[in-house]
Amino acid sequence: MSRPIAAQPQLPLHLIISEKLREQIASGEFLPGEQLPSEHQLMLHYHVSRITVRRAIANLVSQGLVVSHRGKGVFVKERRKMTRSLSNPLIFFDEDMAQQNASASIRSLSFEVLPAAPTVAANLQLPPHQSEVYCQKKVILVDEIPVAIDITYILLELGQTFATELQSSLIYPTLDKNGVLIERVEALLECTHASHEISEHLETTLGAPLLVNRYVAYTTGNQPVICGETLSRADRLSYSVVLKKSSM
Repeated sequence: MSRPIAAQPQLPLHLIISEKLREQIASGEFLPGEQLPSEHQLMLHYHVSRITVRRAIANLVSQGLVVSHRGKGVFVKERRKMTRSLSNPLIFFDEDMAQQNASASIRSLSFEVLPAAPTVAANLQLPPHQSEVYCQKKVILVDEIPVAIDITYILLELGQTFATELQSSLIYPTLDKNGVLIERVEALLECTHASHEISEHLETTLGAPLLVNRYVAYTTGNQPVICGETLSRADRLSYSVVLKKSSM
């Protein structure tokens, strides 16, 4: 039997309802293409008014999670699974998505100077007297849908120079247009599970499978300039590699 829900401090009822529905979508209880309960059913289930239900649905629509068809109902939005190519030649993420008729963007979570961990210092070949790097955490979105969390460590001088741009744009295109040409990227693919924080940012369930791309990017003269890891939802982003036999 359903019970009335109570508004949490400073949180309206419609946001509580939309969050509950979002969690059901993320967990797979409501699958892509599946119809949500009707307005009347939601009103009875949550003991709220029609306007509250409509505001909750409008919030899900604005997040790109559902689509409303007049006279038919509200349906979970179909998700396209994108593919990231790791094959030669090197192609940036935004270009890769554009070739799949999608647009890439970021939402910066933090951008700060931190002491370089030993692995970061080794990857960036930092001299002994340099112990700090810029660290940026960001959500990567495709067509406004979160697909990955990226944690990037950037050489101090580059972070200082391009701080403003890096907080609103993808890093490789930003460096490229400013003359810092990435010539080689080393990548290592692993897997893990979503922590509570990551599951919140990626709108998925705690423990959901994630692909991990650990990378180091090099510019002219084999100089490493950034390193980090991209943790992506396995149901929204996959990786492809083309291997060719050597002619030798």
